[in-house]
Amino acid sequence: MRILTCTTLAVAIFGTTALAEPARFELDPSHTAVFFTVDHIGYARTLGIFGTVSGEFTYDMDTQDLSDVRVSIDAASVNTFDSARDGHVKNKDFLDVSNHPEITFVATGGTPTGDTAGTVTGDLTILGQTQPVTLDVTLNKAAEYPFGHKRMTLGLSIETSIERSDFGMTYAVGNGLVGDTVDIKIETEAMKMD
Repeated sequence: MRILTCTTLAVAIFGTTALAEPARFELDPSHTAVFFTVDHIGYARTLGIFGTVSGEFTYDMDTQDLSDVRVSIDAASVNTFDSARDGHVKNKDFLDVSNHPEITFVATGGTPTGDTAGTVTGDLTILGQTQPVTLDVTLNKAAEYPFGHKRMTLGLSIETSIERSDFGMTYAVGNGLVGDTVDIKIETEAMKMD
């Protein structure tokens, strides 16, 4: 899911501390979580998280120009906290990671809904199939990090829902054993590169 694309567009939409010229940002892997829930036979929602997310982008605060975006999720990094289920989620019934190792998102636009909130639209690719998706984005903070790397950092919370069948992932949808709707949440920090 090109998550960083959302990050940069959110900054463009909602505004933040001025950057004098286009700046390159990278996703902080230690402070990025992509997680999802999906219904399991109506009893409860199963939680999963992707552990490997990477990406970079260029953003100009003055012109609100976003470019050079490349963000991806390693599909095989999925963790549902049960090894047998993880194996099933990675096989052809769900993510088919041997044939489709990457999940990507590329943003195509955004609309503000408040000073620090808005929506970002874009193209999500799963299992080699691309579908339009709208993300709800909240800009939590944009400031120099207070310790450690001390770089300009953008912090965002992002949410969306998809129908997995739209991407050809139809296993157990018809009989209701596994829900079609997947709710996705992302917590991320993007750091200005030196």
